[in-house]
Amino acid sequence: MESDQEKFERAKKQVEEEKGWYTHLFIYIVINTLLQLFYGGVFDDGSITGHMPWWVHLTTPFFWGIGLLGHWIKVFKGVRFKKFYKTWEDRKIKEFMEEEEEEFAQRTRNRRTGK
Repeated sequence: MESDQEKFERAKKQVEEEKGWYTHLFIYIVINTLLQLFYGGVFDDGSITGHMPWWVHLTTPFFWGIGLLGHWIKVFKGVRFKKFYKTWEDRKIKEFMEEEEEEFAQRTRNRRTGK
């Protein structure tokens, strides 16, 4: 059985991971907004960025977005997967215990009847 302290520590860790993801999201939004303003020529009147190909504007948000999605899956979906896995594990243990119990009862009946 799990103690309250272990549950508290696990919940605290999950909250820290979620805070980390939200911080990651905030930084992603701020930096990519600044980059898009830079690419748009707001800071340099287009003198530097006017000669860049159009696809350069999308590389940072795209690849960083993939990393952000991976972080989100790790933090939020992992919780649901762990719960599913734990439920499945408990169900399988119970199933194997019931099978063993049934086999034992069958062997005991066979010994009594002499089979």
